[in-house]
Amino acid sequence: MGRRRPRTHRRLRQIAQALADWGLIISTNTVRRLLGQLGIGLRGNRKEISSGSGPQRDRQFRYIARQRRRFVRQAQPIISVDSKKKELVGCFKNPGRSWSAQPMRVKDHDFRSEALGMAIPYGIYDPQANRGSVYVGTTHDTPEFAVASIGHWWRRQGKLLYGADSHLLILADSGGSNGYRCRAWKWALQERLVDPCQLPVTVCHYPTGACLLHTSHRGNRNRPFTSMIALSPAGTGAVSGKSHRRSAAGAKKLVDI
Repeated sequence: MGRRRPRTHRRLRQIAQALADWGLIISTNTVRRLLGQLGIGLRGNRKEISSGSGPQRDRQFRYIARQRRRFVRQAQPIISVDSKKKELVGCFKNPGRSWSAQPMRVKDHDFRSEALGMAIPYGIYDPQANRGSVYVGTTHDTPEFAVASIGHWWRRQGKLLYGADSHLLILADSGGSNGYRCRAWKWALQERLVDPCQLPVTVCHYPTGACLLHTSHRGNRNRPFTSMIALSPAGTGAVSGKSHRRSAAGAKKLVDI
């Protein structure tokens, strides 16, 4: 098993006091220096233990890579989709830093009762056009909302860029509203996207634990979401249009940015 690694939650002065009780009188600075010489410091947890990386996982990544290359060769649309965490709409703190003369003043507590509403961003990124869109739901993150967002993107952008006779490749993670086990997601794709738009769709799910990072997910760091429009992605260019409508699939308000 090996030697047990030393670990304590005591402060430096508490360690110095414990040593003083044993007759060793040293200062807190000396305690810090001695601990550093031993390679001991204040450390948090580190996420390194993987749940498994077998041959099937690598085969899945290779299959997705082949699908992407095939769609690129055929000039067919590819989108990466993912829903992000819920955001309080209002003058609340948003993590991150930005260059400014003075810090932005926000509320000292994030009380949901003081929020204008709850926003659910759903990001869609087109890697070939290098363009991201964010659709904002105001109730729940459901498969109907995810498919309604993709359908809205296809009618507003994808169909114009790639033509009506296209074959769409959707890259998604394996959980959430667009998860591979979610039957409502598969049903909504067929009934709300494939059949009405006459659009063939191929869906590839990344293995569990894979993180989708792309432009439409970066958000506006260090800026409070004071309105739905404030959820526009940073670095994706100017706002191309704002469209508010009701989705019959889930009564969600969609904001195309």
